[in-house]
Amino acid sequence: MKPRIIALYLPQFHPIPENDQWWGPGFTEWLNVVKAKPLFKGHIQPKLPADLGFYDLRLPETREAQAQLAREAGIEGFCYYHYWFGNGKQLLERPFNEVLNSGKPDFPFCLCWANHSWSNKTWNRKSNMQANSMLLEQTYPGNDDDKSHFLSLLSAFKDPRYITVDGKPLFILYNPWTHARIKEWISNWRQLAHEHGLKGLFLVAMCDSVLSFKLNADGTRSLTMPNLESSADIFQSVFDMGFDAVNSFGRRRGEMLSKGKYTDLAKTIMRKAGLPVSATYDYAKTVKGFFAPEDNWENVFPTVIPNWDRSPRATSWDGIYVGATPEKFKKHLQEAIELVKEKSPEHQIIILKSWNEWGEGNYVEPDQEFGHGWLNAIHDALG
Repeated sequence: MKPRIIALYLPQFHPIPENDQWWGPGFTEWLNVVKAKPLFKGHIQPKLPADLGFYDLRLPETREAQAQLAREAGIEGFCYYHYWFGNGKQLLERPFNEVLNSGKPDFPFCLCWANHSWSNKTWNRKSNMQANSMLLEQTYPGNDDDKSHFLSLLSAFKDPRYITVDGKPLFILYNPWTHARIKEWISNWRQLAHEHGLKGLFLVAMCDSVLSFKLNADGTRSLTMPNLESSADIFQSVFDMGFDAVNSFGRRRGEMLSKGKYTDLAKTIMRKAGLPVSATYDYAKTVKGFFAPEDNWENVFPTVIPNWDRSPRATSWDGIYVGATPEKFKKHLQEAIELVKEKSPEHQIIILKSWNEWGEGNYVEPDQEFGHGWLNAIHDALG
């Protein structure tokens, strides 16, 4: 049994009225990708697509070609980011809706609710530390909205292509810490799943494996020093909310281990204060520290990344990884495979961040630098 690699999928690459209004007619993130420039010697930008070109996700031919490439690499399915802001407001829903309604491509999928507000930082190429300006706020109106949200996805959950774990549809929440009614939402959705004939829901929370805050019983936060020795308390707090599993993300852990915790924290605080402090990280050295000891827990699903470089979106040196290659990514993925191999087959899940986040530098689609190198790395790591 091969491990289950599920790739996060950004449905952004098509125009929508809101982005036209905020950023100009016809805007998609390809605009940021092609404008990217090297910020220092050895910084490779822009990163440009190869086989699929500057695609438009409204085209079924593009979606079919993506699925074929993923299938050949050994990826089990796509996890589409899903945007529901409350009171029925959605964005970027068209590509997934067309996949669902057309029955094509015949390739497995699941959903990740990207439950974050959109600000002027979301697709902005200015400093990503700029003052916040809200474009669309994430809200959690109550029980009726929980029900409307669930029912809007019921046909997806019942689709034979929908990815399941232990027979239950897999649904990921992007940020469990900011959901104002987290336990209530989980309870409502589990009840609705039962009422509508599903075997249940397999609910997963994305979660950094180190945090600089602690969630108090009253919902407030208190600052705490990140713990690089163990993520057990963090993961257990997510299970205590009612989730079935944790999707652990080790980026900050790896960065702190590669640079030194206090040095890295100090630089991060200075950047957030608006000071011109840059940070680059060696890819291989950083991903070596990605996995927490508890990533081998049965219901913890680790994350792998091929690269990290948000400069196309943010034009700052905020944590750019250097030296990433398909060969180094393959080693990173092999370490994750080794980590999950003792788990039960259904739970040998690795989350790939991401299929196509070109603006963040974490994509595995063919590019002009390495061709099919990222996809070949996945194929080869799976043996």
